[in-house]
Amino acid sequence: MSIADTIFTENCQNILKNGFWDTGCDVRPMWEDGQKAHTIKLFGLVNRYDLSQEFPILTLRKTNLPAAVDELLWIWQKKSSNVGDLHSGIWDAWADESGSIGKAYGYQLGIRHKYKEGDFDQVDRLLFDLKNNPLSRRMITNLYNHSDLHEMNLYPCAYGMTFNVSGDKLNAILNQRSQDMLVANNWNVCQYAVLVHMLAQASGLVAGELVHVIADAHIYDRHIPLLEKVLSNTPYPAPEFSLDKSVTDFYRFTTDSISLTDYQFHTLGQKIPVAV
Repeated sequence: MSIADTIFTENCQNILKNGFWDTGCDVRPMWEDGQKAHTIKLFGLVNRYDLSQEFPILTLRKTNLPAAVDELLWIWQKKSSNVGDLHSGIWDAWADESGSIGKAYGYQLGIRHKYKEGDFDQVDRLLFDLKNNPLSRRMITNLYNHSDLHEMNLYPCAYGMTFNVSGDKLNAILNQRSQDMLVANNWNVCQYAVLVHMLAQASGLVAGELVHVIADAHIYDRHIPLLEKVLSNTPYPAPEFSLDKSVTDFYRFTTDSISLTDYQFHTLGQKIPVAV
């Protein structure tokens, strides 16, 4: 049984049992038919994944890892906010007529800042510190730039990372303000697990622990029957994750750099509606 399956199941059961329903509230998200999209939610979930022991991908239902990594590289490598640079349509609902989602996500990581050591964007500053100052307690990236929020088509959900090196292990905390548990939870977990693996390999380190902090962990009303079906599945063992060892430059990783061996999963068999 995958540790991701265990954590996901416990989180969802906790939300369904102890969560708060916003049914009587005037919420922002809406379904495609114009109806308000209500949720049951819990505040402040914290999950820990030891990446040195197991790759945290669900088997209760499929997580499309290549597509998740493609989005990750769109943000962290390409530092793009244009959906034309993606190979999927997952951001199309938030893009304008030019394909831009505004000054969000990758745009923020690409802004150059002045430091004593020179001018860096956030990713290059992190890579510099991992190689030159690995004991720093200041290795932080942040996408939640208040001065640019009015020019973002969607405020960042997964917005902040804090990195820490202990011995030869790279550990990280992912902070997330909002999490659609059925649609996006394991998608984000897998993305940032891969990111830690990539950054570690590019810095002569090994992947350690990923801590995922979720402020508002929620399940949408129309997702509950689908979620119950997912939770009723019998989990499989976790697959084996590997990363192309020949790549030591973070900017040379591609979706082909990753592979899963013996990834068994259950198929849902229907499309999950997404609230916008």
